[in-house]
Amino acid sequence: MGYNSFYNKYVKRWVGFFLAIVLVLILWPFYFIIAATIAIEDGFPIFYRPLRGGYGNKPFHIFKFRSMVKNADKIGGGTTALNDPRITKVGNFLRKTKLDETPQLFNIIAGTMSFIGPRPELLRYVEQYEGEEKLILKVRPGITDFSSIEFINLDEVVGSGNADEMYEKYVLKKKNQLRIKYAKEISFAIDCRLFLRTIWGVIEKTLGFILTNKRK
Repeated sequence: MGYNSFYNKYVKRWVGFFLAIVLVLILWPFYFIIAATIAIEDGFPIFYRPLRGGYGNKPFHIFKFRSMVKNADKIGGGTTALNDPRITKVGNFLRKTKLDETPQLFNIIAGTMSFIGPRPELLRYVEQYEGEEKLILKVRPGITDFSSIEFINLDEVVGSGNADEMYEKYVLKKKNQLRIKYAKEISFAIDCRLFLRTIWGVIEKTLGFILTNKRK
């Protein structure tokens, strides 16, 4: 189908909108619990709302539960390193289980994101898009896509050193290739497959986190 398809331009938006509303109604009690644990450990704000490159090249604020100390983006780089000292205890759990990403349901309701789509990138990287990379901006960014699954353990890939440098050198171009692949091939079948693969990946990551902590 691809980015010019009726499915991408219309169907995805409304399917995502209604599904996101249903999930928010189910998850709101858990949101209060997560918000309380963040506030107890490190105070407010509860959410982290950085700017990201969006659909049609329009920047937007992405919603995440705050998993780092306040003003973390001023303390370090934009890429999170392995065992990054800026991550809070609650934040570590939220990241390992991907619960920090769930507030993006509000982005889906607002129309700035989809469930499946290219992960939204830092503006400084989006401004460098050239050639086919600009196709990425013809699709609403998503909570997950090919690149999210490929780099589900991104912190382990970039290591504990200069995470931004490692990301730019070894990850960014590969991620963009996978984002372009999604923009060209987008379809309902691919979205279903990526959705299921993401759920399985999160389950594996969560179980791994729980087992690792049990051994400590």
